[in-house]
Amino acid sequence: MRPELLKEIISRYMAANFTITRRIGAMLREIMPEFITEDQYMILQFIKDKSEQSTTSTELASIFCVGKSTITAIVARMEAKGWILRQEDARDRRVTRLLLTEEGLRLATELTARIESILAHYLNEFEDEDSERFIQPFEKLAKLLSEPDERRETER
Repeated sequence: MRPELLKEIISRYMAANFTITRRIGAMLREIMPEFITEDQYMILQFIKDKSEQSTTSTELASIFCVGKSTITAIVARMEAKGWILRQEDARDRRVTRLLLTEEGLRLATELTARIESILAHYLNEFEDEDSERFIQPFEKLAKLLSEPDERRETER
């Protein structure tokens, strides 16, 4: 990409991302019950999406880009609220798997429906073809950011 175009694209991305992140964040805070944080919801949703395979605190720490002690504290609060169960791995007792309780699943499902309703209001403004053209590069960026990047490591 030409350097001047790259600079423009980065600037436009940052401006759009700021607006989207702030506005959606505000909407989410409005619909989230006081007893659950956005991070707790995201963890419930992540575990729900992986229902076929359980997850661990280590995996959550990596996915959410936080320390394991931070995830451990959040998970402990969620377990105390009855949303998550910790289960020892049958093959490796050093590993603890995290599973949703019925209440955790109900809460994740209910909140996701609320969020989908809000986002659908805006995304329905796009034609099908525009939606695909929007989401494909966005998913590509997410994938690139999720993969180890030697360039980032050498820049630090």
